Amino acid sequence: MNDLTFQPLLFGGDINVYSVARAFHEAYGVKSVAFGKFHTFPCAYSSIIDYRTCPSNEDPDTFLKNVEEVCREFSDKTVIVLGCGDSYVQLAAHLKDKMPKNALAPYISGELMDKLINKEHFYALCDQYGIDHPATVIYDKSMGHDFELPWDFPCIAKPADGVAYWEHEFEGIKKVYICQDRQELLDALDAVYAAGYPDHMILQEFIPGDDTYMRVMTNYSDEQGRVKLMCLGHVLLEEHSPHGIGNHAVIITEHDEALSLKIKTLLEGLHYTGFSNFDIKYDSRDGKYKLFEINCRQGRSNYYVTGAGYNIAKILVEDRLEHKDSPLVITENQSLWRMVPKKVAFDFVPKAYHQQMKTLLRAGAATHSLEYRKDYTLGRIWRVWKTHVGNMVRFNRHNKRPEN
Repeated sequence: MNDLTFQPLLFGGDINVYSVARAFHEAYGVKSVAFGKFHTFPCAYSSIIDYRTCPSNEDPDTFLKNVEEVCREFSDKTVIVLGCGDSYVQLAAHLKDKMPKNALAPYISGELMDKLINKEHFYALCDQYGIDHPATVIYDKSMGHDFELPWDFPCIAKPADGVAYWEHEFEGIKKVYICQDRQELLDALDAVYAAGYPDHMILQEFIPGDDTYMRVMTNYSDEQGRVKLMCLGHVLLEEHSPHGIGNHAVIITEHDEALSLKIKTLLEGLHYTGFSNFDIKYDSRDGKYKLFEINCRQGRSNYYVTGAGYNIAKILVEDRLEHKDSPLVITENQSLWRMVPKKVAFDFVPKAYHQQMKTLLRAGAATHSLEYRKDYTLGRIWRVWKTHVGNMVRFNRHNKRPEN
């Protein structure tokens, strides 16, 4: 019998959703309800998720209808509404005032959400708060091919509005374009706008360095806008496939007080509430950490935080439902998180990190988002194994093995 006073309701169907559902299950033994567009692994076939397929999930009326349905179903509980993708968190932020009284959507206003998700506005905020980011040019379609860049190639190109961008998919679409010369950049821009994308593109100087120069920072800000948890992850390996480029595959948690406090100042200056997630890269040329973007939610790799001992479901429930006033925690303990088999991790992470990885594995300070014993059934074990094999194939196809 579930005597909890809340029911998690998640939107999405990827590893982000599964990781959040796992955090809730680990902390409270509760089965999350999740709405995804397709009946696919990892959320389908899970014993810790009541997974419901709804192809029109991203339609505002349908989204609200699904929230209302679950709120009626659990009318005696607070339904915690969490988006696990940008489109869903935007919907939750804009529609939270229209949700039933027993719904809790722990998000900032829709107006602030739109501003932060748009990378153009985000970089302006970074400048305002003295936070470093890559050299940037905002590209408008009207500029055509008549523009110059104040840096040499390679160059990064990515959409200012990621939600609008993925509404105009086309053959060869990528999350981020790494252009080696001007013609490659022009071809990418032409293809994006030919597909109907309506907003600006962000053109940025490429910061040198492999995956190990990347960092990810996950934070939680309470209902009053005070930052309560900051967990920095040192990325050791990312995906390099066209659709998955930049997705984290191996992370070790680490501590950097100066970087954490800079981001804390930004979040508290904005009176931000809820989860936030920053993509960051270390620039060895000037010794500075440079922010790429903010996600107004927990990131895809959020289980690296729970796996390190800071359960993200627990901190949310303790703040918004139990109203506990906890102190700020900037995490210090080391933990290894991965989304790939050990063989892939050791094959593609530079050898300089192997001993540290082995030490954490031997100490039991290591996790894999999908490897959850309390959710093991024969069908699920087979699907996890199939995912491992798929990752072996994908990384061998798209990633380069380190030279050292």
